[in-house]
Amino acid sequence: MPASAILVLNAGSSSIKTALFDADLCEQLRIEATGIGGAGEIKVGAQKSPTDLPDNATALVSIFNTLEQQGIALRDLRAIAHRVVHGGPTLTSAQRITPEVHAAITAAVPLAPLHNPHHLAAIEVITRIAPGLPQYASFDTAFHATNPDVARRYALPPEATANGLQRYGFHGTSYAALVRALPQQSGTLPARLLALHLGNGASLCAIHNGQSVATTMGYSPLGGLTMGTRAGEIDAGAVLRLVRTHGLEETDTLLHHRAGLLGLSGVSPDMRTLLDSDTDTARFAIEHFCYWVLRQSGSMIAAMGGLDAIAFTGGIGENAPQIREAITRGLSWLGPLPCYIVKAEEELRIAREALALLDA
Repeated sequence: MPASAILVLNAGSSSIKTALFDADLCEQLRIEATGIGGAGEIKVGAQKSPTDLPDNATALVSIFNTLEQQGIALRDLRAIAHRVVHGGPTLTSAQRITPEVHAAITAAVPLAPLHNPHHLAAIEVITRIAPGLPQYASFDTAFHATNPDVARRYALPPEATANGLQRYGFHGTSYAALVRALPQQSGTLPARLLALHLGNGASLCAIHNGQSVATTMGYSPLGGLTMGTRAGEIDAGAVLRLVRTHGLEETDTLLHHRAGLLGLSGVSPDMRTLLDSDTDTARFAIEHFCYWVLRQSGSMIAAMGGLDAIAFTGGIGENAPQIREAITRGLSWLGPLPCYIVKAEEELRIAREALALLDA
């Protein structure tokens, strides 16, 4: 492959996912390291190879070694483009990673302590082993920077919000990709579009004339809808009671990892498993998921002053017709509306943003 490829990298706590795109933004290869922190494996397409992955740095080197085995060295890459969950209040568009941008991502660590440190670790490993390789970052929060102040501000005094305490919204890369893909798919971008990114993480976005004006996630990816293991909508008073009863760390674990579909069903966080399950708790978890999608859809529709179309994306949104039908049935009071299914192409969006900056 000529030295024009872009490697998109999504570094998490237990996995690192990569996708390689050529100069025409055609995807050529996917490599994923999973099970980081112990006995992991490297996936190349459908092929899996067990390997010891004690930490993220080892996993990243294993991915680069696997790339070389496929005939692609780091020197063959034109750039690496990172998905970064949180850009904080200042990083509201894709950026080349400079010391200043690195510092801003670092400053956003308190806003996304489960995500940004892993992104930074990957950036730093690549800087060390390939210092001349350009690196870029796309931010999940950036698409929602167009939300008006009344949507972003919590009803708190300035001294309480001085350290960046506001609604940011997430899944922005997915929504930005959808805004680009839908006109190519359908020939139009509806003026008032309700976009539903439904997966293990789930959110809604009110997209008015191509821009986000409201979204269900807030300060963190914990807020909004019922998700795989995240609680979603919960009163702050209930959170304070949980903290007083169980302590901060236990409450953090509960809300992020033991709540949502898993907590309600006691079966699984995976919608496919719940749809195949014949238990009352699984059925209730599905009902809860759809109820809160519908209830918060009303909020998104109000923010746009009406609705012209609906678009589903994400693993559940694309692959669970029962869920789509339940949601569209619940919105039938709005009258007939176009309903689209749009493939999630977050990696392509990140590669496209990096290429635009490179060409500029």
